[in-house]
Amino acid sequence: MSVSEPPPTTGTTGPAAEIAAGYAFDGPALELGALLWDGVCHPDARIRVPLPVLNRHGLVAGATGTGKTKTLQLIAEQLSANGVPVFLADVKGDVSGVSAPGQDGEKVRQRAAEVGQEWRASGFPCEFYALGGTGPGIPVRATVTSFGPVLLSKVLQLNQTQEQSLGLIFHYADSKGLELIDLKDLRAVVAFLVSDTGKAELKGIGGLSTVTAGVILRSLTAFEQQGAGDFFGEPEFDTAELLRTAADGRGIVSVLELPAVQDKPQLFSTFLMWMLADLFGDLPEVGDLDKPKLVFFFDEAHLLFSGASKAFLEAITQTVRLIRSKGVGVFFVTQTPKDVPSDVLAQLGNRVQHALRAFTPDDAKALKATVRTFPKSPYDLEEVLTGLGTGEAVVTVLSEKGAPTPVAATRLRAPESLMGPVDAAALDAAVKASPLYGRYAQAVDRESAYERLTAEQRAAEAAALEAAAAKEAARAPAPKDRKDRKTEEEPSLVEQVVGSGIFKSLTRSIGTQLGREISRSLFGTARRRR
Repeated sequence: MSVSEPPPTTGTTGPAAEIAAGYAFDGPALELGALLWDGVCHPDARIRVPLPVLNRHGLVAGATGTGKTKTLQLIAEQLSANGVPVFLADVKGDVSGVSAPGQDGEKVRQRAAEVGQEWRASGFPCEFYALGGTGPGIPVRATVTSFGPVLLSKVLQLNQTQEQSLGLIFHYADSKGLELIDLKDLRAVVAFLVSDTGKAELKGIGGLSTVTAGVILRSLTAFEQQGAGDFFGEPEFDTAELLRTAADGRGIVSVLELPAVQDKPQLFSTFLMWMLADLFGDLPEVGDLDKPKLVFFFDEAHLLFSGASKAFLEAITQTVRLIRSKGVGVFFVTQTPKDVPSDVLAQLGNRVQHALRAFTPDDAKALKATVRTFPKSPYDLEEVLTGLGTGEAVVTVLSEKGAPTPVAATRLRAPESLMGPVDAAALDAAVKASPLYGRYAQAVDRESAYERLTAEQRAAEAAALEAAAAKEAARAPAPKDRKDRKTEEEPSLVEQVVGSGIFKSLTRSIGTQLGREISRSLFGTARRRR
């Protein structure tokens, strides 16, 4: 598979010929399929997208079961074949087949004949990843510091005030050199800042209320109970790994396996945003290239925007707007365009809209809203969008000059790789054979904020205990004889510890998050989580 040559002159006439002419690009382009007009497929009228404009972002939308995943696969294959790395989020576990040759069959041959495709089974170079090692794949982790307060507030579902307080906590930790590697580091800093010792630290810049701290700590606890603690830590994944090509020059398709975390949609959608933001921070400005450095497919995009704060939406909009000049294209994949905020939707120049349903008044309203987002067209788009079959879509992309192409109902090509998941054993073998597996597989827990704050607390407690013991010893009268000394020594030791300020301080600290960690280590009431 390679970038196609300009299509030959078609035998279509009238509006169909005008539409086909809008896709007769001179430069390299990817093949999407063949034009549909009046219910007839025209294999000589090829619907294509110029390779250089794939960094102008896009949207793949449509109802469940209309073929969105196969469209991703089709585009990803051609990008890989032309040396462009691809990132795919595999939410349902059925994209791993891109690594294996497809299976020939009657349906595949029929589709190929209808759209004028020379189909041949092909597999593509892949790397498989998993969030924190949950599920099959090379573990992808991020440190709490790099994840940042805005993204973390989104995944913890904090309100604006709580998000601002979390930002203050991050600021303090950064200024004091307290590394926030994993969630226990963040918990320790929050607990310290509402303790008697730590309250003064933030007094000059607003402080942290105990109520807000309690909300953040409870949210972190609930988050960890969902198993999310494994996603934060080291070694942190280097997103530059997503930009690699294989030895034969083809782009590597990075597949993030997410079936094991389907019940944590806010987490995986926000984690995808972290990956994109991290790329944005690292890549240099390059302007318009002959082909993108990376194309990033953001599946289940509605989960990212659901309940998002204003700050979060602004961050997404800015990232999408500016990352184009760094050579990265982003495709959002969702059910309807209304799932994507208008400011983000305005940045998406390439559109592949699969069928929509209009079973309810809300469906009908969404259909009309979708139609209004397309350029004027000779099609009755409401009728077309409800009548498309599986593997068919309405397409408009940017031309080589950056202008929108005519709206084209399209019968899409068949992917050449396996349209389904690969065998679990083959997937596991591919993961362990990767050169990246040894680099990221084993988690590392080095000294960071939790260890430092815990050590300082214990040192303070030990010093106080020693001082109390010395004071008690100085006050104690000299014993009259050995027998009396032994009798007095035993009760005075108990009184010394129980009556000391450190014992009282320790008792008070048991009610705090950090105090619980200390009490557990001394009294064995629970196993410490490390």
